Amino acid sequence: MAEADVPEVHALERLLFPVDAWPEHMFREELAQPETRRYIVAEERAEEGTRIVAYAGLMCVPPIADVQTIAVVPDREGRGIGSVVLAELIEEARRRGAADVLLEVRADNPRAQELYGRFGFVQIHVRRGYYRDGVDALIMQLPLAGTGAQEDAE
Repeated sequence: MAEADVPEVHALERLLFPVDAWPEHMFREELAQPETRRYIVAEERAEEGTRIVAYAGLMCVPPIADVQTIAVVPDREGRGIGSVVLAELIEEARRRGAADVLLEVRADNPRAQELYGRFGFVQIHVRRGYYRDGVDALIMQLPLAGTGAQEDAE
């Protein structure tokens, strides 16, 4: 994700997460921390131009990486875009030496939970009433095998 992507990503954020949307300045603050953050976008090209169809972000302070956000526009769900961006975040966590990847997912979002489960994430905790509308967050974890961080600990 580049600075120039922020307005379009923020517009999608407000559309996709109306209750919990990040303010625009949060995306800019995240991009200003490349030593611990990585944000990506997936774009689709058409005759009308290019549009962002997904975005995702990771914070990594080894040994833990945390998926900060992941979103796919509704008209492109079910086409594997979420899997592609999630796989890239997991690989980034490995490159940065993380031993585990964590994330929060809404308890009322089975589609996202299924995606994370296919990648090997398991639920480890529930944060009651975590989201502004009172929905619980499921905390999920993916242990990363064969990372430098785990090898150093052995």
